[in-house]
Amino acid sequence: MRVVSVVGARPQLVKLGAIAAAFAHDVDEHRIVHTGQHYDADLSDVFFAGLDIPAPDYSLGVGSGSHGAQTGAMLAALDPILADERPDWVLVYGDTNSTLAGALAAVKQHLPVAHLEAGLRSFNRRMPEEHNRVLTDHCADLLLAPTPEAVRHLRTEGLADRSVFVGDVMVDVCLRNRDAVLADTEMRPRLPAGIDPDEPFLLATLHRAENTDDPERLRELLDALASLPLPVALLAHPRLVARAEQYGLDLGAGALRAGRPLPYAQLVSAILASVGVLTDSGGLQKEAFLLGRTCTTLRRETEWVETLADGWNVLAPDPGDVTAGKWAALATRPAPDVRPASPYGEGKAAWEVLDVLRGEAQGGRELGCV
Repeated sequence: MRVVSVVGARPQLVKLGAIAAAFAHDVDEHRIVHTGQHYDADLSDVFFAGLDIPAPDYSLGVGSGSHGAQTGAMLAALDPILADERPDWVLVYGDTNSTLAGALAAVKQHLPVAHLEAGLRSFNRRMPEEHNRVLTDHCADLLLAPTPEAVRHLRTEGLADRSVFVGDVMVDVCLRNRDAVLADTEMRPRLPAGIDPDEPFLLATLHRAENTDDPERLRELLDALASLPLPVALLAHPRLVARAEQYGLDLGAGALRAGRPLPYAQLVSAILASVGVLTDSGGLQKEAFLLGRTCTTLRRETEWVETLADGWNVLAPDPGDVTAGKWAALATRPAPDVRPASPYGEGKAAWEVLDVLRGEAQGGRELGCV
């Protein structure tokens, strides 16, 4: 069996880490295409090195641009690669422009498409990620769902016959790195200057277009974070840095201490050292949940509804609209007495993915969207 993985952004590289590790113990062929959607070394190179992912077989170097221009450039670059490789599966991950481009490029060549992390829904059609995931699910041949809730969404949309519950491959990577971090007594997270990992602090990220592209909303969110009673280690995504410079906003005001994004093991170490997380990232919501830290999500909805159980994750769409005292109490709340459940599996999802891909490829089912 030959599989071509199409990836391009930091969350996809984490998922790829699990899949690549499973392929490393297998006789199947695995090719990796990196679109270059995330081209900053902190969001790309460090994940290949830190997660022991083989170097990409193809690097497209697409870089930034509008959604249409970026997706179009990926489609043009993917066409000859897929025509040469003719894989049994084109495997796409998550919900970025790279995901949609990989699926469409394969569909046009009648190649079977498998979507890893299928069935997630925010039901917010203003999110580019929502368009990408819905369109990809409806053109893919095989939908690899991470949760029973995702399977229910797919069933509601008439896609039950293509759907398989496999668990969440990010759990594989997160738990493996957690165990390595806890075993390394000398590891200390590389936090921004002014943050002492031995003292209470909060960990924060902010990068989604809905939060960063509106200067007034971004100002309100940064003011809310800056007002917190604990130091806030802000791992600043390049998009956030660019927008803050454009709008004249200070990423080091008040409680904020800005630093660079972290390699994955360092991120896990930072979450474990923190007393809580504030983010608009889907991946970080889930990682906080898996690692037993409270999360305050700076959005109006979440695809990972399981994290909301027992108050481990709480939505805070407009923290500037609540009183300073209530906002501080929410962001610094103690962990619930109830330990997180295990709705995403026990860390063996990547092996399940390979088993399903192999079984479907050998089963003779007619595949290939038209």
